[in-house]
Amino acid sequence: MSKKKLRIALAGNPNSGKTTLFNALTGAHHKVGNYPGVTVEKKEGQRIRGDRVYHFIDLPGIYSLTAYSIDEVVTRDFLLDEKPDLIIDVLDSTNLERHLYLCLQFQELGIPVIGALNMTDEAEAKGIKIDAEALSRILGIPMVKTIGTHGTGIDFLLDKVDETMEHPQPQDRSIRYGDEIEAKLQRLQTLINLDEHFAARFPSRWLAVKLLEKDANAYERLKDHSNGPSIAAEARDAINWLEKHYGKDNEIVLSEQRYGYIRGAVKECIKIVKKPDFSITEAIDRVIMHPVLSMPIFILVLWAMFQITFTLGEYPMAWLESFFSWLSGVLYQVLPESGFRSLIIDGIIAGVGGVLSFVPLIIILFFLLSILEDIGYMSRAAFATDKFLHTFGLHGQSIFPMMLGFGCSVPAIMAARTLKSRRDRILTILVIPFISCGAKLPVYVLLAAAFFPDNPALMVMAIYGIGVVLSLVAAFVLNRTILRGDPTPFVMELPPYRAPTLRGIIWHVWDKTREYIKKAGTVILAASILIWAITTFPSSSLPESQKEALKVSYLAEHPESSQKMLDQYLEVQASEYQLAHSLAGIIGRTIEPVFKPLGFDWKIAVAMVTGFTAKEVIVSTLGILYGVGQGESEASEGLRVALQHDPVWNPLVAFVLMLFVLVIPPCFAAQATIRAELGWSWWAFSVVTLLVFGWLLGLAVYQIGILAGVGL
Repeated sequence: MSKKKLRIALAGNPNSGKTTLFNALTGAHHKVGNYPGVTVEKKEGQRIRGDRVYHFIDLPGIYSLTAYSIDEVVTRDFLLDEKPDLIIDVLDSTNLERHLYLCLQFQELGIPVIGALNMTDEAEAKGIKIDAEALSRILGIPMVKTIGTHGTGIDFLLDKVDETMEHPQPQDRSIRYGDEIEAKLQRLQTLINLDEHFAARFPSRWLAVKLLEKDANAYERLKDHSNGPSIAAEARDAINWLEKHYGKDNEIVLSEQRYGYIRGAVKECIKIVKKPDFSITEAIDRVIMHPVLSMPIFILVLWAMFQITFTLGEYPMAWLESFFSWLSGVLYQVLPESGFRSLIIDGIIAGVGGVLSFVPLIIILFFLLSILEDIGYMSRAAFATDKFLHTFGLHGQSIFPMMLGFGCSVPAIMAARTLKSRRDRILTILVIPFISCGAKLPVYVLLAAAFFPDNPALMVMAIYGIGVVLSLVAAFVLNRTILRGDPTPFVMELPPYRAPTLRGIIWHVWDKTREYIKKAGTVILAASILIWAITTFPSSSLPESQKEALKVSYLAEHPESSQKMLDQYLEVQASEYQLAHSLAGIIGRTIEPVFKPLGFDWKIAVAMVTGFTAKEVIVSTLGILYGVGQGESEASEGLRVALQHDPVWNPLVAFVLMLFVLVIPPCFAAQATIRAELGWSWWAFSVVTLLVFGWLLGLAVYQIGILAGVGL
């Protein structure tokens, strides 16, 4: 017997605990993707109970169905165009009056609605007593108390879903706006319903309200109505009459009617038993949000985050490096000499293994970012940096995507959709590539450990800091040239501090780490095999005459050397000859003149080219080019030692390379996201600008360093 499937939209205000409730409803049975045509992330999951399959769609958090930001557009369009079977509106029980405003708009869509009174434990701790049954009677929709962090109320919520679908209630309990407005709404609804095909697509009540609110999208949708122009004219006449009647803007009138209705409902259904004299949130915010202390605290938090990441990650990273080195040695002894052994050791282990060694750092970094987000500090960081960011032309809310950029550029770029102004979105997205993502971290750690051994963590943090400074400088320049204008005002609510849930943090860390490992098993694996192939073919052998000359020269310089030492030396020289005459060598020497002014040789040039797919590939490319996977060669000590032994490398070259990796365009996935968000022209502008600036910056630093004799 087939199970009944219900499509349920999970919607609500930001900071209502919607995602936590979604996780409680779906457990581990959910997937992450993008909405069609946009890069806004969507989560879908399901739960099976009895003969029903509940398919949940977690919509972006919004404040209103009047859409400005991309998040709001996605939520509104999904509800209108996809028409789910039911909407679960997740409401913050501690801020019910604010959150019911959106609930009233959901009711006008004609889709069954259930209210989830979430975080009721926090409300009760504040002395807020909610009569859910009374609120249900007033609004005409079921209201269920839930605690998403504990999974409390989930079964009762699903019972109400079943009850609502089996015995649908008439949608006649939505707010009444008063006789004058209702008369105008009724007239518009009648005209809208004359086109049955159009009325089946868009609920006439909701559309009529939006027309009176002067919603531009509502008027745009009227173009599909057979009598759209006359309805638009009727709506404008109604707006003029109402504004003269009330003496104020029609949007304000409708908003006041909603809040008046909400205040009446709240007065009937909510009692404040006790008002706490002391609020932990307010006490902490006196320090965290202090006009003078907020910025130093923010910088201290970032510093602590990276210091913890590098300190804790150093040991497991070393263990993984030792493991892959041991594995290479074992396979070198077990497998017979062949192309297959070379592929496994010199290609896959040297490439993918080198990248996987940095997984502990990625896990720790995402763990700390997840804690900052869950406890509510990210919102405070936005407020703390708002005035500072305005100096450079950035919106205060730009700090969210910029901080996410420390983890991965793709979700960081997508996070810019919460900015309401297109100018603010463009400016924020264009500067995000300067923020060092987790994929660049392996490159920084490798070079810092090899050439700045006294304090590698400080060097890595310095590169991160330079990236932040460059992003601000870039914003300042763009704001005064091609993106002139003032940032839009920054208004958002600060959620109370909450203890993060272990389950939520583990899921978030696993989701991001899985993507990193998945990339290592797909993109980086493919790139490693390709790089191994172009470094192996065409096969070339060291000419005997040259081999004899090298042998004589080596014995003359090292008369005490053993036969084994001589054989190892000749083996290394043969590998160098093969590499230089391989396809990779040919490509590298062709493009070497472009990179030579930056101090890079052809090997680094090849790594830079392959690094455009993903920045982790730079590490795997260098690992293959320097033969790190070879079992008994001196390079088996590790890539760091191999780089130190190459005369091309020195601290100055390493620093310039870190700067170059910091500035050049991000990985292909991030570039695709930029193109999807901003279009081809802005994507091309971003790529060309970053390439040119990265080369000029590297050139300037290297040449100045040469003149000053720094790091040589």
